[in-house]
Amino acid sequence: MHITSAQAFWFLPFVTPICLWVIWSDLRSMKIPNKSVLALIAVFALIGLFALPLADYPWRWLYLLIVLTIGILANAAGLMGAGDSKFLAAAAPFIDPGDLALIGMIFATNMVACYVTHRIVKHSPLRAMAPTWASWSSGNKFPMGFALGSSLVIYLGLGAAFGQ
Repeated sequence: MHITSAQAFWFLPFVTPICLWVIWSDLRSMKIPNKSVLALIAVFALIGLFALPLADYPWRWLYLLIVLTIGILANAAGLMGAGDSKFLAAAAPFIDPGDLALIGMIFATNMVACYVTHRIVKHSPLRAMAPTWASWSSGNKFPMGFALGSSLVIYLGLGAAFGQ
């Protein structure tokens, strides 16, 4: 891992509650609130100043802009939702560029786990714990905030445990 343990420890306690909010909201309403995305950006803006070397900090903002541009194009092409695109952009600065392959593997594995978990719960008695969640009746649509938010937390958790 290229992220340092110190960087991950700085980000993790602030990012985790926001990601839990994103997961819950997307499961409940199939929407990622703009406020959660703005909160994630605010965390990076403030905590990034302490967590990252000053030379790296502005480059991470560039990653946000690049991912936002790609996300807007993907949304316009119907490949992903706007909330997913905005969340990905807000999450981008937290990822060390040397860990892009790793975050891809984390996301791919976690996406499968989240999808299977969602479908199992959807068709089990556990569904009664949250019977009005929109994600149960969304047809083929899947609440990507579940996989996106948990992937960021997993990445930062692994970084805290195994980072440089």
